[in-house]
Amino acid sequence: MTPLLGRKSKTVTPLDGVDVLLADLDGVVYAGPGAIPHAIESLNRAAESIRVGYITNNASRTDASVAAHLTELGLTVAPDEVVTSPQAAVRLLADHVPSGSTVLVVGGAGLVDELVKGGYTVTRSAEDSPAAVLQGFAPEVSWTELAEAAYALHPREDGVEIPWIATNTDWTIPQARGIAPGNGTLVSAVHTAVGRLATVAGKPETPIFEEATARFSAKKPLFIGDRLDTDIVGANRAGMDSVLVLTGIDKAKHVLAADKYSRPTFILDDLRQLHEAYPATRMSRDGNEARVGTSVVRIDGNDVVIVRDGDTPIDLLRAACAVIWASGRAIYGFNVPERLYS
Repeated sequence: MTPLLGRKSKTVTPLDGVDVLLADLDGVVYAGPGAIPHAIESLNRAAESIRVGYITNNASRTDASVAAHLTELGLTVAPDEVVTSPQAAVRLLADHVPSGSTVLVVGGAGLVDELVKGGYTVTRSAEDSPAAVLQGFAPEVSWTELAEAAYALHPREDGVEIPWIATNTDWTIPQARGIAPGNGTLVSAVHTAVGRLATVAGKPETPIFEEATARFSAKKPLFIGDRLDTDIVGANRAGMDSVLVLTGIDKAKHVLAADKYSRPTFILDDLRQLHEAYPATRMSRDGNEARVGTSVVRIDGNDVVIVRDGDTPIDLLRAACAVIWASGRAIYGFNVPERLYS
């Protein structure tokens, strides 16, 4: 076996050195109304020693209603410990139109609440000549609301196009019954009708992370998410360490294929592993072999080879990710054993 490089050092947990833990909600804390196994007790344990806050792209509810739901699930959460995409969206809106302007809303109570707090007048009709359109997810959003947004966003007779801000563009949202269409599908419907793109406030854009960092005065935050394209990309853009937890949208096959912009700092099966030792990755001198714990994975030509399964499947996945990512090659260039992602 090729010699491996790496210093012997004290094994640490993902939480070591962290002053604020920031958690996504859908797919991390809950799926639909119910808690994800092990999430509540793991977050409560973390809250015994560090601050814990919550970030959500879901624009359908207010921060107070989110905090109430989390408290019902067994956490202790105040409204100001919840950072929402509507909050980030209204802050962005203030850069485009002044307080007191009329804004057309596509979405639910979370958007309306933040607009009212910001001093804006809310309308649901393009006939009210809104100064901007603010769009977010709500289960009750209908074709009629999407059409009103399209009417408002078409250029006016003088050629002026009003601002269009979307809370987020998540393509999917995890629910108790499975994976459902997210706000990205609704934003895309309007985009198709008007031929222009929205400005996005939530993940993976940085405003929502910047608001969370400022609100909690975080010096070394750690963000937990379940999606590579929004959660992990956003955390990387914001310059913070991240956890991908495999309890939501993205699974082993997705993280194996992650590009350089969407690679997490840590990969966990569930949130119990926040409190468990996270083994260091040791690479061989030629960079073609990675060891994590007792798991060893090597690249041999176009083959990803499992040299040693090791003690846990999650360490095997971590080792496979490390060696594939270090290769600089796209996943489709490799023959990958099915048990790495099944």
